[in-house]
Amino acid sequence: MTVKKIQSARTSAEEMFYNVFMAVLEIRKYPEKILKQKTTPIQTIDGITQQLIDDMIETMHSARGVGLAANQVGISQKLCVLDLSLRENKAPLIVLINPFIVERDGIVEAEEGCLSIPGYLTSVKRAEKVFIKGVNREGKDIAMEAEGLLARALQHELDHLEGLLFIDRMSPIKREFFKRRYKKQLKEAKGK
Repeated sequence: MTVKKIQSARTSAEEMFYNVFMAVLEIRKYPEKILKQKTTPIQTIDGITQQLIDDMIETMHSARGVGLAANQVGISQKLCVLDLSLRENKAPLIVLINPFIVERDGIVEAEEGCLSIPGYLTSVKRAEKVFIKGVNREGKDIAMEAEGLLARALQHELDHLEGLLFIDRMSPIKREFFKRRYKKQLKEAKGK
């Protein structure tokens, strides 16, 4: 898959401003509808896309997360960022545009959380290893194989881009229990 990179229409002074002033964006919370919608592929990588990437990285770091998908900040585009360096030394920052899973191998169950469902952790089954393709922020095709925490984080973020939350991977009984408990918590929070 190739995404055409075009130059931004911004002047160099505007580019400098946007590169210096990154924003922490609002993270959308469950049950906001955008979290349940499939995102659309990015057609061009321009200055606006680059700014969104920078803002998403800043937002993810500010929230102390390991990954963030564009729809989690209200943008319905196939874009996610990951940084496992808080959990694993020497983990690189990853930017994926229009990513997709080519191959999965094995099954492993582990606990997950989500910035869009704060304070909730549950055990989720995922592939132990994945092979993923996509495009980086420079518009170059990339392919990567991942296992362990990186494989889990990649699958979690790619689920977001397909309108799936980690609670959708739970059994129907556990999911229904979660929804009731979460609605009760939201109701109590509004009453305060």
